[in-house]
Amino acid sequence: MFWLFLLFVVVPALELYLLIQIGTVIGATNTFVLILITGIIGSYMAKTQGLSTWRALNKRFASGQIPGKELADGAIILVAGALLLTPGVLTDIVGFLGLIPVTRSLLRSTVMSIFKRIPTVSVGMRVGSTFTNSGEPQRHDDFRADGFPEDEVREDDYHEDVTLSGRAHSTPRYGNEDLN
Repeated sequence: MFWLFLLFVVVPALELYLLIQIGTVIGATNTFVLILITGIIGSYMAKTQGLSTWRALNKRFASGQIPGKELADGAIILVAGALLLTPGVLTDIVGFLGLIPVTRSLLRSTVMSIFKRIPTVSVGMRVGSTFTNSGEPQRHDDFRADGFPEDEVREDDYHEDVTLSGRAHSTPRYGNEDLN
């Protein structure tokens, strides 16, 4: 809740205060022109840096490597471009820092170190006992892979598909309708 308050109340109020102060020093018209110029320059820089990152991303994919750095740069460029399009002094400063390659690498390493500190969550699944209609527990090896008892398998339950890789695999068929 604190971060949302900071993001949606404190930052806009501070931005408005700074714009008013700049307006009293250089005038309202010049402040308006300054906002327009930073928006235009920022959108141009976001476009050129974004295209450069897109090319590097495609090059990494073509070489069979994982483009982690390029994906992080793309996310930073996207956020930086959005910050530059919003009127304000602080958001423009942070936006320009995200579009300059040298400072973007510093931002990337900072953001990555923050994400590495976030604990991961492991999700597991436990299969419990299943009971027959008579109330007797049923063994797990009596079940098919889809969880239905073996004795309910019918010949037309499965059909063969050929995937794009050319390998055949069986998928369940339910009634007359395929669900894959």
